[in-house]
Amino acid sequence: MALTGRTALLAALGALVVGLLLPSRTGIGLVTGAVLVAVAVDLVLAAPVRGLRFVRGGDTTVRLGEPATVELTVTNPSGRPLRGLVRDAWAPSAWRPGTAETASRHTLALPGGERRRITTVLTPTRRGDHHAHRVTVRSLGPLGLAGRQGSHLVPWTVRALPPFASRKHLPSRLARLRELDGRTSVLTRGQGTEFDSLREYLPGDDVRSIDWRASARRNTVAVRTWRPERDRHILVVLDTGRTSAGRVGDAPRLDAALDAALLLTALATRAGDRVDLLAHDSRKRVAVAGSSAHEVLPAFTHAMAGLEPALHETDMRSLVATALKMAPQRSLIVLLTGLDAAPVEDGLRPLLPMLTKRHEVVLASVADPRLDVLAAGRGTVEAVYGAAAAEQTRADRRATAERLTRHGVTVLDAPPARIAPALADTYLALKAAGRL
Repeated sequence: MALTGRTALLAALGALVVGLLLPSRTGIGLVTGAVLVAVAVDLVLAAPVRGLRFVRGGDTTVRLGEPATVELTVTNPSGRPLRGLVRDAWAPSAWRPGTAETASRHTLALPGGERRRITTVLTPTRRGDHHAHRVTVRSLGPLGLAGRQGSHLVPWTVRALPPFASRKHLPSRLARLRELDGRTSVLTRGQGTEFDSLREYLPGDDVRSIDWRASARRNTVAVRTWRPERDRHILVVLDTGRTSAGRVGDAPRLDAALDAALLLTALATRAGDRVDLLAHDSRKRVAVAGSSAHEVLPAFTHAMAGLEPALHETDMRSLVATALKMAPQRSLIVLLTGLDAAPVEDGLRPLLPMLTKRHEVVLASVADPRLDVLAAGRGTVEAVYGAAAAEQTRADRRATAERLTRHGVTVLDAPPARIAPALADTYLALKAAGRL
């Protein structure tokens, strides 16, 4: 309730009149009138809330699951001190479960003409943009019997980015990359390798790597060393259709796919390769292309923040056509999608020749580890039926993977905890083999 000073004064006078008119034989009228007057005076002396001024600051982005600090500066332009409570309201997904009521409320003591800073700590539980709702202030009088209340719109947005939990695997993969790239150069030439340097012949070197002209100039046997080519193009394609919505553990398959894409991107950019991103279901959702090496990972994380699975089938023909437009030259196309037999057989497999004719194709799918648990079930009728269903599902996935392999596709089928490092290892293996 927001009252002006004049309104509160009139209320106090009215309360006094009412108290005097009530029967006074037992003193009830005078007591009631005194209480009403005290309440009205408390309202008069409470600082107004309409004229308060607010300025926000603090974090605008945060990794999912990590805390974000948002500051709210409150200025009291009136001459009366403000004593009361402030509620900084946000969407429920901006808080950890059960913490919203306590974390959003703050006690405030603000003298007239001064300002105070309030800090609210958010811990988003969902990816995407989280918007501030209303700031509600309850200003109490000096007696604490009554007060004024009002709400203000003070906009602010905090974007929750993918957590990138697989970044813990990056140092070990970078060490393996250094073995391939320059510090320990590969000694054989193949598609996807380039000349690195000359060095003296050592026993066990391939004689085909001897550079006879350089050997004649040096009066010693010199061999050429080769390293994987740089500046290769990689297109990461995220299938955000119905199959990506299936939950594996506590999260949808899409979340594990995003994590794998981020680890691959971080590794490939360190290797000097160019990485682009496409997210597609029935239509193109996100496309990030042409970012520089130091901008590509932030660009990907921001683009992925708002991605949500669509509850309909992916238009594979449109997805493949868009991917080919984004990769006109030979590229590594990494397709993060499902291995369900029907969508692959009816949608993707007929289109594979269009991809494998020019590009190296890797298909990575997030497997459900519960299938292994169910497949081992015994002892009851329900457990046996569950084991049979799980084994049939695993057999179907293996058969689908084998058919894709016959079309020249490298297939990965790994649980959420393993899909990201497995995809990084596959990238390094392709690079070592000179297939990029």
